[in-house]
Amino acid sequence: MTDHEANLRTLADAGFPMDTFTDEQLAVFAELTPGELDLIVDIKARLDAVEPEVQAHAAVAGAALF
Repeated sequence: MTDHEANLRTLADAGFPMDTFTDEQLAVFAELTPGELDLIVDIKARLDAVEPEVQAHAAVAGAALF
Protein backbone atom coordinates (compact mmCIF):
# COMPACT_ATOMS: atom_id res chain seq x y z
CA MET A 1 0.00 0.00 0.00
CA THR A 2 1.38 3.42 -0.93
CA ASP A 3 1.46 6.37 1.47
CA HIS A 4 -1.33 7.98 -0.55
CA GLU A 5 -3.50 4.89 -0.26
CA ALA A 6 -2.69 4.68 3.44
CA ASN A 7 -3.78 8.29 3.94
CA LEU A 8 -7.14 7.63 2.30
CA ARG A 9 -7.60 4.42 4.32
CA THR A 10 -6.81 6.29 7.55
CA LEU A 11 -9.40 8.94 6.71
CA ALA A 12 -12.00 6.32 5.80
CA ASP A 13 -11.30 4.45 9.04
CA ALA A 14 -11.75 7.72 10.94
CA GLY A 15 -15.22 8.08 9.45
CA PHE A 16 -14.64 10.56 6.67
CA PRO A 17 -17.28 10.12 3.94
CA MET A 18 -14.76 9.34 1.21
CA ASP A 19 -17.40 8.56 -1.40
CA THR A 20 -18.69 12.14 -1.22
CA PHE A 21 -15.40 13.83 -2.15
CA THR A 22 -14.39 14.74 -5.69
CA ASP A 23 -11.30 13.23 -7.29
CA GLU A 24 -9.55 16.55 -6.75
CA GLN A 25 -10.39 16.56 -3.04
CA LEU A 26 -9.25 12.95 -2.69
CA ALA A 27 -5.95 13.89 -4.33
CA VAL A 28 -5.43 16.61 -1.71
CA PHE A 29 -6.25 14.18 1.12
CA ALA A 30 -3.94 11.55 -0.39
CA GLU A 31 -1.01 13.98 -0.35
CA LEU A 32 -1.35 15.08 3.28
CA THR A 33 1.83 14.92 5.33
CA PRO A 34 1.76 12.69 8.42
CA GLY A 35 1.34 15.77 10.62
CA GLU A 36 -1.52 17.10 8.50
CA LEU A 37 -3.21 13.72 8.52
CA ASP A 38 -2.96 13.47 12.31
CA LEU A 39 -4.35 16.99 12.68
CA ILE A 40 -7.36 16.52 10.40
CA VAL A 41 -8.26 13.19 12.04
CA ASP A 42 -7.95 14.80 15.48
CA ILE A 43 -10.13 17.75 14.47
CA LYS A 44 -12.81 15.43 13.10
CA ALA A 45 -12.76 13.34 16.28
CA ARG A 46 -13.16 16.46 18.41
CA LEU A 47 -16.03 17.74 16.23
CA ASP A 48 -17.72 14.35 16.42
CA ALA A 49 -17.38 14.38 20.20
CA VAL A 50 -19.30 17.65 20.61
CA GLU A 51 -21.97 17.29 17.94
CA PRO A 52 -24.67 14.73 17.26
CA GLU A 53 -23.39 12.04 14.87
CA VAL A 54 -25.50 13.10 11.89
CA GLN A 55 -24.71 16.80 12.25
CA ALA A 56 -20.94 16.20 12.50
CA HIS A 57 -20.91 14.08 9.35
CA ALA A 58 -22.96 16.64 7.46
CA ALA A 59 -20.47 19.35 8.38
CA VAL A 60 -17.55 17.26 7.15
CA ALA A 61 -19.25 16.08 3.97
CA GLY A 62 -20.67 19.47 3.10
CA ALA A 63 -17.47 21.42 3.39
CA ALA A 64 -14.66 18.86 3.29
CA LEU A 65 -14.24 19.63 7.00
CA PHE A 66 -13.91 23.40 6.59
